[in-house]
Amino acid sequence: MQHTNVTLSDVNAVYDGAEGLLWELIMGEQIHIGGFASSKKLADAAGIKAGMKGLDLCSALGAGCRFLVKHYGVTMCGLDATMTMHEKAEERALAEGLADRIQFRMGDVTEIPWPDNTFDFVWGEDAWCYVVDKSKLISEAARVLKPGGLLVFTDWIEGPAGLTEVEAGRINTFMKFPYMESVPGYRRLMESAGLQVVSAEADSDTFARHVDLYLNMLTMQLTYDALKLIGDNLELFQAMGGEMVNMGQAARAGKIAQGRFIARK
Repeated sequence: MQHTNVTLSDVNAVYDGAEGLLWELIMGEQIHIGGFASSKKLADAAGIKAGMKGLDLCSALGAGCRFLVKHYGVTMCGLDATMTMHEKAEERALAEGLADRIQFRMGDVTEIPWPDNTFDFVWGEDAWCYVVDKSKLISEAARVLKPGGLLVFTDWIEGPAGLTEVEAGRINTFMKFPYMESVPGYRRLMESAGLQVVSAEADSDTFARHVDLYLNMLTMQLTYDALKLIGDNLELFQAMGGEMVNMGQAARAGKIAQGRFIARK
């Protein structure tokens, strides 16, 4: 695994600024690969049901919490370290009439501010790739789960074909990731935290198809909108497009993927 020098402050800068707006433009409020369909597949596989209490780690705009509350009848808490994301999450939950069923807090997901044995499930979608200490993240998630509770998440991961250090460095630097885990890596972290792994899989095909979708949206429809967000810098826009093409090629080669994981305490 190739590590960069990216820190939490670097990630905060992304989602407090234009890059965060750009990702929302092309990926929607959920800001993860597959949107609603991916969330539903994950929740159904885990058996999320009405009456459960969940925690979304790196909850961003709060769309994951709102999705689960509206479509699965749960109550949710969300934890995120970026002020802009936190404020927008609260505003949007209030606007949708869901504020009484969702509690958002600002904080570091490696130091979760809730007691042991609080949640029926801990949730995450394509966001833990931004976390430097994933071991602490997983152990903290395990700590706040009730006995029998579920850890349920997707993430951008290194695919089964693997990345060279140069390839990983390019993608991690562009995306502001400290590093990407792998299926075996996440499996080890979950088992070390005392969790029983129910399922752990990598999907490079879905990843590649969605990168193609985002590129098509940017080049065929949303060019003006995207340029406006980055100060009409056409050179930067073209450079970012090149990096996304590179990620699509890596996914088609099985080198990066969307990972899907379920584990039980």
